[in-house]
Amino acid sequence: MSTPYPFTAIVGQDDLRLGLLLNAVSPAVGGVLVRGEKGTAKSTAVRALAALVPEVSVVPGCRFSCDPLSPDPACPDAPHAETAGVSRAARTVELPVGASEDRLVGALDIERALSEGVKAFEPGLLADAHRGILYVDEVNLLHDHLVDLLLDAAAMGASYVEREGVSVRHAARFLLVGTMNPEEGELRPQLLDRFGLTVEVAASRDTDERVEVVRRRLAYDDDPEGFAARWAGEESALRERIAAARALLPRVVLGDGVLRQIAATCAAFEVDGMRADIVMARTATALAAWAGREEVTADDVRQAALLALPHRRRRNPFDAPGLDEDKLDQTLDEAAPRENDDDGDRPDPDPDGGGNDDGGGGGGGGVPPQADGDRTPPQGEGGNDSDTPAGAPEGSPDAPGRSTGAEQQPVASAEPFRTKMLSVPGLGEGAAGRRSRARTEHGRTTGARRPQGSLTKLHLAATVQAAAPHQRARGRSGRGLVVRRDDLRQATREGREGNLVLFVVDASGSMAARQRMSAVKGAVLSLLLDAYQRRDKVGLVTFRGKEAEVVLPPTSSVDAAASRLESLPTGGRTPLAAGLLKAHDVLRVERLRDPSRRPLLVVVTDGRATGGPEPVALARRAGRLHRSEGTASVVVDCESGYVRLGLAGELARELGGAAVTLDELRADSIAELVKDVTAAGRAA
Repeated sequence: MSTPYPFTAIVGQDDLRLGLLLNAVSPAVGGVLVRGEKGTAKSTAVRALAALVPEVSVVPGCRFSCDPLSPDPACPDAPHAETAGVSRAARTVELPVGASEDRLVGALDIERALSEGVKAFEPGLLADAHRGILYVDEVNLLHDHLVDLLLDAAAMGASYVEREGVSVRHAARFLLVGTMNPEEGELRPQLLDRFGLTVEVAASRDTDERVEVVRRRLAYDDDPEGFAARWAGEESALRERIAAARALLPRVVLGDGVLRQIAATCAAFEVDGMRADIVMARTATALAAWAGREEVTADDVRQAALLALPHRRRRNPFDAPGLDEDKLDQTLDEAAPRENDDDGDRPDPDPDGGGNDDGGGGGGGGVPPQADGDRTPPQGEGGNDSDTPAGAPEGSPDAPGRSTGAEQQPVASAEPFRTKMLSVPGLGEGAAGRRSRARTEHGRTTGARRPQGSLTKLHLAATVQAAAPHQRARGRSGRGLVVRRDDLRQATREGREGNLVLFVVDASGSMAARQRMSAVKGAVLSLLLDAYQRRDKVGLVTFRGKEAEVVLPPTSSVDAAASRLESLPTGGRTPLAAGLLKAHDVLRVERLRDPSRRPLLVVVTDGRATGGPEPVALARRAGRLHRSEGTASVVVDCESGYVRLGLAGELARELGGAAVTLDELRADSIAELVKDVTAAGRAA
């Protein structure tokens, strides 16, 4: 076994180390999510933590790490004889993002269960992680069905495995630690909220600190054992401090004054639910124990807020996590007890007791910080840019948009809205998601087949039907059914898959009118939000001037696409054919890279094509190219004004897809838009 890098040898990354250590002191804090760019010692720190966590006492021979002082009566290995426990190091179990469901929760031997009535259970990673650490590297890339299982286990403290009426349950309480690079996509809100703390990490820009990082890493690579030995003293001291803080933790007092500060802070930042209050209280208590104090202070509450609230105050996936520290200080000061106040008797509306709350209360008003300007509709030039309906006549404001000359500055997007669901026709077999119909491991049962590899979902009726004709030949004499492996049948299920949604956005001069481009960006932003919720990959191609550009290659990071969209400049001619051909190149590469993920092409344009010889004919030919390769497509028609040329509709016909206006894209405007998205080969 390789020697882990010492925790105390990590340079900098104070927040990361503190978040991990607080969970080592008090596992009730609920784990930590480490967000940051690649190469910032995220995984190194998590793996190094295992050497510092105190040992656990377990029942000898129990595969589920039962505590000998209070063994789990429902443990599959029960009953446990009364015996002295054995101590071992707390485990750090790593969950690979590509793990199967059976690997996570364990597997039942269905053949023995049917033929012998025996619950033969092979424990999974959740059993291994009980009373230890469950570490998920790149947790944002974890498949949805594994996320659901993690949520259930984290909420109930137990794992359930059920197969066709055969059920096994075991305890699964663990410290959940995840690392992720936000550029590769965000976490589902439900799982995000399950992490007690979150920390942001980034590489240091200090030259001396970077030199020290390289020096220590090279020394470790040359001689891991010798390097670890040089840090053994610091590791031992840190281990003793964690043990002392754990012993002190039950004696730490959380006074009513600091509890009021915690509640006021969570209310001021409008976090959902009550989990944030509880996590902050536990974190502040752990901070006091870590500092060797028996009473929680306002500084502990402030530090707890910085660790426990940033990921809980996000209002939508495009909001950057963070906390307004000025507002935090103001809230803590307003909620702080005064010397002449009696705890619990102070009126809520006037925490200062002096009637001077007008100065403090008029600032934030409970509005989440950093959200006011993120998605605010443009208010300049009359204050009604975002309020103008997408199909309203533009009149004179459209005149500047017809310019094919100078580049114009980016405009803010209009307020996003809920869109109609666009999907790819047919039945796919791609990654699990929530957009198009597909054969998946989860969903409604549609049939049965012989298993290819290990059996994951038994089709009981088909299995019994396959085994029934052979019972006499197999010498059946008792009540049990004689089942052979060849009789087993895998259930085929139909659910939903995630797709590659490739946006091709017209950023030319014909789209540059301020009101129109604001509405267009709002529509694309709405579709991006929909793609985030449906677990799609997204890509962004824009065209203007003389060429098209891949602004964002296909990625799981919808946030990245939203930020690129916000800074999108406009102006110039309309090389529509170039945009479609560039999209074709992107899809060709992605089909080789991930052939099971079906694409959906979303072209956002008014249909005009200018620049070069025969621009309209070239655009139509490019559209037919997509159609010939079976690419499902939708054209979002951005043409407005009294006179409409219908060019976007003609483009949709060449693509073999549907054309919808900005108004029709809204979920409450028309019904069953998905029926209009036709397969490319269907109309060929």
